[in-house]
Amino acid sequence: MHLAFWNQRCPVRRKEFCQRAETTRAACHSLARTLGLLRLLAKNQSWALRVQPVAERNQIPSAFLRYRPIVDDWEAFVEALRRPLPVCVWTNTLRTTPAQVKAALEAEGLQPEPLAWRRDAFRLPPDSQPGNRLAYVLGHYHVQEEVSLLPVPLLDPQPGERILDLCAAPGGKTAQIAVQMQNRGTIVANDRNPLRLRQLSGTIERLGLLNVTTTLHDGADFPLNSGPFDRVLVDVPCSCEGNFRKDQKVADAFAGAPELCGQQTALLHRAVMLCRPGGRIVYATCTFAPEENELVVDTVLRRWGTALRLLPARIEGFRGSPGLTEWNGRRLHPSLERTLRVWPHLNDTGGFFVAVLERQA
Repeated sequence: MHLAFWNQRCPVRRKEFCQRAETTRAACHSLARTLGLLRLLAKNQSWALRVQPVAERNQIPSAFLRYRPIVDDWEAFVEALRRPLPVCVWTNTLRTTPAQVKAALEAEGLQPEPLAWRRDAFRLPPDSQPGNRLAYVLGHYHVQEEVSLLPVPLLDPQPGERILDLCAAPGGKTAQIAVQMQNRGTIVANDRNPLRLRQLSGTIERLGLLNVTTTLHDGADFPLNSGPFDRVLVDVPCSCEGNFRKDQKVADAFAGAPELCGQQTALLHRAVMLCRPGGRIVYATCTFAPEENELVVDTVLRRWGTALRLLPARIEGFRGSPGLTEWNGRRLHPSLERTLRVWPHLNDTGGFFVAVLERQA
């Protein structure tokens, strides 16, 4: 009776009550989402650079000595490995502008330096911890190592296309693709690890990405009936030697990595199968090991023959070395010089490798 009386005799008050209830409910939902993101920040300290003590940084692993014949300046390479790695952030232009991100970082007492080759991204001192700032929580920028910004411009995704990120978690490159596509088109972000996929979903929500679908598959067995895709990014699991400047535990990682090479080859082969003729595949690692880089691409190139070709992997303003065409007495496909090797001393970054392939048929 009381409710009926309220509905009939107090329509204005009832409307105001409902509006306030809806506002309160929305505010609670927003607060819960923000708290969830803050909890994610607390758990995910990979964005906050772990600066190694100087004594530890001075110890260069003996496992890296095998690269001496292929590094153009060994002393500069060693010196770069001894320095802590600068931090890098890139602007989420779906929500803000590079100028506003720069101003927000400066207001926090930081000193952002625009990258010479990418003006919407900024370099910061190693101990900056930009992932702990409000602008990060609001999705105005994303924290990602500078070399991890290389694959997406080389993939060159276009609005309206179908893109597959085969090994997507934790989602930084997926996010770059979505922003470059202006939230138009379709991105399938796949990973085989459900926990890492959850982290990817958090990145998608924080940055306001609307064109991303997540899937849980082993990339080497990704369903063929889901294709074809216009472009495929395959940023494979690797020994991570290129991350030495921020985590010295990777120093001897390649000792247990030979089995990785088979997985990497299977992933790249699947990526080619899922790409349409005329489409593009980008293969990337963060390791120095030729066994995980040129040798993997060489195997897939020879398997596909004339149906697959390498495109030049070059970015104006960013220094790199051409890929190897020989390793340990083994001759590799001559076109592998078109791939890109990134040594830490060339741009004061981590190590990286990128190959850009085009499917011909």
